[in-house]
Amino acid sequence: MPAERTFPLAVGFLGAGQMATALASAWAKAGLLDASRSRAADPYPDARAKFQAATGIKTVEANRDVVAACDVLVLAVKPQVMSAVLDEIKPAISAAHLIVSIAAGVTLKTLGDSLGADTKLVRVMPNTPCLVSASATGFSPGSTATLDDAALVESLFSAVGTAYRVPEYLLDAVTGLSGSGPAFVYLFIEALADGGVRCGLPRPVAQSLAAQTVLGAARMVLETGQHPGALKDAVASPGGTTIAGIHALERAAFRAAAIDAVEAATKRAQELGKRE
Repeated sequence: MPAERTFPLAVGFLGAGQMATALASAWAKAGLLDASRSRAADPYPDARAKFQAATGIKTVEANRDVVAACDVLVLAVKPQVMSAVLDEIKPAISAAHLIVSIAAGVTLKTLGDSLGADTKLVRVMPNTPCLVSASATGFSPGSTATLDDAALVESLFSAVGTAYRVPEYLLDAVTGLSGSGPAFVYLFIEALADGGVRCGLPRPVAQSLAAQTVLGAARMVLETGQHPGALKDAVASPGGTTIAGIHALERAAFRAAAIDAVEAATKRAQELGKRE
């Protein structure tokens, strides 16, 4: 029977890229991760050097060295190399290990088929704002993961933003909405800034105003709990500037385009999962 896990954890990262670095840094800062006992592996020396410099966690080249040192393992490698990584670590995986995968499109079934049906697995879909501790994450535990395993993963990812437990079949929708969503928002911020420039604002001022406007609007939704439509109505006074702008967006099918974008990204995530 594996020993009960307590914070700070010894976490092993298989893959030492930007997402792994962001998670390790945030978890260490929150007191959830013990940097002296944690490890990370990556085949690229530059990635290892950057990860170690940013986190203070020792890095190695071999994934199995990380597996031997840590019982919570974060699979942070590209989906296309996942199969090779799983084959490498399978002989070293034991009942003590909890496997947390952040690889898009790699299902719990695929992970279980490779590592063994009894392996404790949690599949997670964070997004890139975890780099600034503002991630929106969906996670789904496998059937052999315990309630404590799920609670541990929720605690880890809540430390870098918000985390929601969802059935695995909804993780593709999470991918389409919050996984791809930051890119859609960046596009909107860029467009708002372009609009400001078109109307005479200097580019740096326009970009800062656009980004701050999106940040402030998002905080209003989260902190007031009001429906976005109600908040929109509060800004749009009769015959005013805002309703004129909303009319222009509606003529361009702005809301339909946003819905279509999430749907297209979700369908693509589903397609990638079927190609395993």
